Amino acid sequence: MHDILRGLLDAARLLAAGSRELWGIIALSLRVTGTSLLLCTLIGVPVGAALGLSRLRSRGLVTALLYTGMGLPPVVVGLFVYLLLSRSGPLGALGWLFTPRAMIMAQTIIAFPLVTGLTLTAVRGVDPAFRQQVRALGATRVQEIWALLEEARLGVVAAVVAAFGSIISEVGAVMLVGGNIEGRTRVLTTAIVLDTRQGEFVSALALGVILLLLAFLANLVLLRLQGKQ
Repeated sequence: MHDILRGLLDAARLLAAGSRELWGIIALSLRVTGTSLLLCTLIGVPVGAALGLSRLRSRGLVTALLYTGMGLPPVVVGLFVYLLLSRSGPLGALGWLFTPRAMIMAQTIIAFPLVTGLTLTAVRGVDPAFRQQVRALGATRVQEIWALLEEARLGVVAAVVAAFGSIISEVGAVMLVGGNIEGRTRVLTTAIVLDTRQGEFVSALALGVILLLLAFLANLVLLRLQGKQ
């Protein structure tokens, strides 16, 4: 226990010093995760809302597939993306393997089912009388979806926060497709793994503290939105 406390103090000093390498890792982590979160939100929220309003017979099957995707092992996603982007893969000509683009692609795939599935659930939880009222006022399909998203915004925000938490802490997929290359594809989680293996516990603890702070800030935003509601 004494060693852990001492390590936390040393980690605080390391963070205060703010080396270029450390802040480069933080910046790349935020860039990769932020871009992935933006992409899966722009795609997943409208798709989830549309599915929530849909009356197709296959809606149950689609929902089951989404819920299955929410529990998909990230390392399997990483393997799938690796095979797609490898030289012999169908997207090998893009040259994305072992670049931040490959990491963004993997994290977007991981987060998409979470955003879509939880948005779908939030939209279905809206009172049916609200939908009838919106339709009675002559709203178009797009306006109806927007109104429902406004009504279910707490659930939608929770979906985005859950997706953020799943990808900011993900390590298997980004390790496979990014390669953990120093100065190019090394992010918080892969740096923690590397430092721990090398016995650099101070640096690993510092990066771990940053991850916890990011998760705390994301949850703080959600609580503020809930307070406004």
